[in-house]
Amino acid sequence: MGVGHLLLFDIDGTLLLRAAEAHKHALHDALAKVHHVDPARIGEVPTAGRTDLEIARHLLLDVGVPPDQIDAHLDDVRDAACEAYARLCPDDLSATVAPGMRELLTELHGRGDVGLALVTGNLEPIARLKLSRAGLGEFFPAGQGGFGSDDEDRTQLPAVARERAAADGAAPFPRDRTVVIGDTPLDVLCARADGVHCIGITTGPHEADELVGADAVVGDARGVADALRELGV
Repeated sequence: MGVGHLLLFDIDGTLLLRAAEAHKHALHDALAKVHHVDPARIGEVPTAGRTDLEIARHLLLDVGVPPDQIDAHLDDVRDAACEAYARLCPDDLSATVAPGMRELLTELHGRGDVGLALVTGNLEPIARLKLSRAGLGEFFPAGQGGFGSDDEDRTQLPAVARERAAADGAAPFPRDRTVVIGDTPLDVLCARADGVHCIGITTGPHEADELVGADAVVGDARGVADALRELGV
């Protein structure tokens, strides 16, 4: 990717707000289908910043499914969740786009000197469909980014995205020119684990003091633009 900086955006709580209900139901449907778990027994676990397969693991452990059985059927859960989401996803998610975010992406996309990609715990087919239905898919090219389908561990995803952003045969995209933008402490953690920059945004469930460790913490899309300038982007 021949650009000066790589910007890695989270989805839920960052690009989109309150767009996860169908996603939640799709994951629960997958657990019921693959593991024959009574949906009424599926409880709640913290989801913000976690990968889909990590969330699935915790939900299954809570209802007594053995870890070896979980491991044996992770691919089945992944496939079933994506199939269910394709069925359940609303046709139009444009109303869930965070205020100012479409304008920010349009501005960044038009510059030509930055690469836009995703780092999200969403399984990739879910992430792509969700953003397409929200009208933001055009900003995030296929073959780029890091997703919950690449690794259950969120901290591994920025490195996956940097690898995909490398020019043919070149080393991964440089850490010092990579920025993660997200709304949870786990977004900050995954950025720091890979040694890249991070901008925290308080449009999700976490307050500014919970995003300690980010290079900057902002309240909205315009704040992201200001923080990127401070980082030399």
